[in-house]
Amino acid sequence: MATGVISIACELLGLRPVALGLVAFNWIAYPVLWMLTLIRVVRFPRLLMLDVFNHQRAPGFFTLVAGTCVLGTQNMIVLEARGLATTLWWLGLGLWFIVMYTFFTAVTVRARKPTLAQGINGAWLIAAVATQSIVVLRAAIDTGAPPHEAIQFLTITMFMIGSMLYLAIIPLIFYRLTFVALSHAEFSPPYWINMGAVAISALAGSLLLLQGDVWPLVGPLIPFIKGFTFFFWATATWWIPFLFALMTWRYLWKRDRFRYEPAVWGMIFPLGMYTTSSLQFDRAMGYGFLDPLPETLVFVALAAWALAVIGLVRRLVGMVVAA
Repeated sequence: MATGVISIACELLGLRPVALGLVAFNWIAYPVLWMLTLIRVVRFPRLLMLDVFNHQRAPGFFTLVAGTCVLGTQNMIVLEARGLATTLWWLGLGLWFIVMYTFFTAVTVRARKPTLAQGINGAWLIAAVATQSIVVLRAAIDTGAPPHEAIQFLTITMFMIGSMLYLAIIPLIFYRLTFVALSHAEFSPPYWINMGAVAISALAGSLLLLQGDVWPLVGPLIPFIKGFTFFFWATATWWIPFLFALMTWRYLWKRDRFRYEPAVWGMIFPLGMYTTSSLQFDRAMGYGFLDPLPETLVFVALAAWALAVIGLVRRLVGMVVAA
């Protein structure tokens, strides 16, 4: 997800060689992740089911949807591979129905539920990210000609559902942060999804606005979508200083040691998403004065991605040496 969205940002900002390299990286990572997932399904079905009912770990299954759709958008934007992108859109849509209703049913019917402090974190917002990723991919596929009205209707519906999920979940997370005791170790990278989920909502809205003259069903909704999109982009922007302040509190004030963990990708994805979102938001609104923001942030996102890859490689080498 992080690699795909940064690749898209690089392509849109004229850094095509970097964008192509990240496409190659993702086509190595995506099959490997699917292989590991299928091995887990076959070899450890009981542990898998325990995770499905776990409030902390279950939201991670939404990355199946989001990762698939971000990869599709990456291939559409960078390679113009429309057929492949369409296939990945249908796959992502099917996964969305499976994961969405399995997750919310499982955590609802669970007999023993955790407290809010134990059960909620930023990863819950991947549900909104997954939903909006379907909108983003479809809008990227059908730029020149409108899709069937049923596809338009479904895409707009997904935008509304993704918006609803963010607005339903974020108050719980905000309450958790501000009214429940939070140790510095509990402020983990997934809390950056607070910003990433609303940034992709702004991106989805921006892309729908850009299709307003092409998609007949979008036209009548443009005033509503425009206001909602501005709201989402402004909210994503608000989160950034707050999240950096919390990072400063954890790593400088509390002197916690920064180390690589898989969850660190949950911080890099929002950085890349905000970059792309700001670029498309500026285009959709017709402002033109926000360009310096994505042009600067893309290098911040690339630097964070490179550091995460170095951390991942060091972790893998350490595991091999230890074995």
